[in-house]
Amino acid sequence: MPDKIKKNSHKTAIGIIAVFIISCNPTKYVPQDETLLDRNFVKINRESVKKGDIYPYIRQKPNKRIFGARFHLGLYNLSNLKKEKGIHNYLRNIGEEPVIFDRNTVNKSTEQIKSFLVSKGYFDARVSETIETAKKQSKVYYDINLNEPYKVRNIIYDIEDTTIAKIAFIDSSACLIERGKPYDAEKLQAERERLERFVRDHGFYNFSADHIYFRIDSTVSGRQVDIIYGVKNAVRIGPLNKPVVMPHLQYRIRNIYIYPDFNPRDFLTGGADYQKGFDTISYKGYYFIIRPGKVFIKYDLLLQSLYLRPGFTFNQSNTERSHAKLMALKSYRLVNILYNEAEDMPAGSDYRYLDCIIQLTPVSRQSFTVELEGTNSGGNLGGALNFIYQNRNLLHGAEQFSLKLRGAYETFSQAVTGIKSTEELGAEMSLRLPKFLLPFVESENFIRKYTPSTTVQAIYNYQNLPVYTRTLANASFGYQWNQDAYRTHMIYPLQMNLVKIPYIEPDYYANVIEQSSYLINSYKNILIAGGSYSYIFNRQKIRRSRNNWFLRVNAEASGNILRGIMRLSGADPVSDSVTSYYKIFDQPFAQYVKGDVDVRYNRTINDVSSIVFRGFAGAGFPYRNSLAMPFEKQYFEGGANGIRGWQVRSLGPGSYSPPTAKYINQTGDIKLEANMEYRFKLAWILEGAVFVDAGNIWAIRDDPDRPGAKFSFDKFQNDIAVGAGFGMRFDLKFVVLRTDLGFKIRDPRLTGSDKWIFTREASAAQGGNAALVIAIGYPF
Repeated sequence: MPDKIKKNSHKTAIGIIAVFIISCNPTKYVPQDETLLDRNFVKINRESVKKGDIYPYIRQKPNKRIFGARFHLGLYNLSNLKKEKGIHNYLRNIGEEPVIFDRNTVNKSTEQIKSFLVSKGYFDARVSETIETAKKQSKVYYDINLNEPYKVRNIIYDIEDTTIAKIAFIDSSACLIERGKPYDAEKLQAERERLERFVRDHGFYNFSADHIYFRIDSTVSGRQVDIIYGVKNAVRIGPLNKPVVMPHLQYRIRNIYIYPDFNPRDFLTGGADYQKGFDTISYKGYYFIIRPGKVFIKYDLLLQSLYLRPGFTFNQSNTERSHAKLMALKSYRLVNILYNEAEDMPAGSDYRYLDCIIQLTPVSRQSFTVELEGTNSGGNLGGALNFIYQNRNLLHGAEQFSLKLRGAYETFSQAVTGIKSTEELGAEMSLRLPKFLLPFVESENFIRKYTPSTTVQAIYNYQNLPVYTRTLANASFGYQWNQDAYRTHMIYPLQMNLVKIPYIEPDYYANVIEQSSYLINSYKNILIAGGSYSYIFNRQKIRRSRNNWFLRVNAEASGNILRGIMRLSGADPVSDSVTSYYKIFDQPFAQYVKGDVDVRYNRTINDVSSIVFRGFAGAGFPYRNSLAMPFEKQYFEGGANGIRGWQVRSLGPGSYSPPTAKYINQTGDIKLEANMEYRFKLAWILEGAVFVDAGNIWAIRDDPDRPGAKFSFDKFQNDIAVGAGFGMRFDLKFVVLRTDLGFKIRDPRLTGSDKWIFTREASAAQGGNAALVIAIGYPF
């Protein structure tokens, strides 16, 4: 298999190199008397303006580059322009035409750069450009000279409506325009949007940013400006259809009408007849518009998600929060909140009424899905079939129920395992409730603010692996809530796992497990009873951001309460030749603590490329009732989401090298890993990646049967494995198919001080120099 991988990788590499070579002749299709735009350069005499702020205003961009080469232009140049069909047309479609240098566009870019600098307070900025041409390629140099920016001296308010003026002054400390700071038109726009929202949150439904204006007086001395901050009165249509200038009107919510089962298609086609098919139910001051005899969801659950109340002042932010909370129930695919102005106006009042209409379009309550999976890891082919049933509103309270049945099969190379296949059967049931169950009692404000939920889950899994059979039964109960849009907390006070290994192949037990006391303790029937806490910080949801962070922190403990109960009850521990431990219901239980941190940073470089960094650190410590971590809680390395130069579970722990590659199942108590992946778009749905992975696993205690496995601060650096490679991804929008080819670069198992492979040929016991992975989704 390694030889096949090498042959295929050579073919792939040759193809990519060919495209890069073609891209070295980029002017192939540049017309005579024209030049190719090679690069844009920016030079600025002040550090207060960054080059990255200027490049977006340069209107003509050169052809995209990957590792400095114009890959997409190379694809285009591979085609024959005289042939309109076939592979040549395809290459032109997925490639990129040469960007022909245009002097007029350069002039427009210069003007745009000047406009941008003026918007930042550099009213007298000077921008010049220089063109260098050689070998039919042009380089453009933009030279920017700046003086000190103009700063804000005074902010002069000019607000015609006294009520709006009072509201604006209430929150004047939040004003984004600061005296003494450089003038910035972008901040003026942000301040316009801020005040618009603040005023609308105080009931002014028809108020908009169009009513806010700024005038700049730059005639004052000392490179300063005065800003006139104005708000215009409202204009309404009066008698004889003539516009009338008047103060802005404040609005209150009169009635709230909720359609829990709204169908927009029937509404558009049925018109008035559609409305006749509903009944109106008054409940706690709200009006529910429902079909007779049909209750889609409990009314109280909907009211808990609303920040809107009859009689309350109109509030734009509360409207948006209500929309978000209703969508978070996951029972609706569309949520639409509308307002209609009431015609009548309370006598002697200076406010008017709004009627709020909430249209909720449900998702399909029940669904049944069949999923087919395929895998190829190191040449081992496998597949899985999943049957999934979902009910998104089980008890009419937005309860999310799912039942999943799974069957999987994978073949293994005879040279690796001596066994031809592995089978897996499993069932998983979960129920998510949009609230906390006992012992917590939440207020409606808590539910609206934190979106709490309770999850109950049960899993059974049967695995017939190459060298042993294992069953796993799991039951868990936990809570989740969102601190804000980016931070989530999860607490599982109860997690029960019962692991049994009814069969171990005698040869494997004698040649592998019995050779290590650590493995003897790992491959035992065990009860895991404990709890866990997880914290997630995720800014990857911000699509417009070029810098995204993800952080996940996990902590768990098991066995402490059970051991305390056994000691208090006066139970006698069971002793063997190595240690003594307690049993419950004739079953030993695990006792340990474990914690890990996973952090990721995604940096967008340009429209076609990004770089992703990931770091992982975790450790588990067994004690008292356990000599080893449960096998399910141990760490492993290699495979699709680890160090991709090694097959899964074939690396480590530490510098330990197993005497045979027949059984590959290495685990440890400690894991350190760092990854870097450069991702770039190639063509259509095809993406490429180049990656470097580094890390390893270790045992936390001495293991005489696995020399070199223990973690030590003074030697762990020498145990770091390094892998590198490249991959291809097919982004189908709903799923990403991935194949990665990883190569060993540094192998801690090699003897001697030099563990870098490079020209060294890996032995069969080390599993070869390369590993091919086919998987679903990005590795991180």
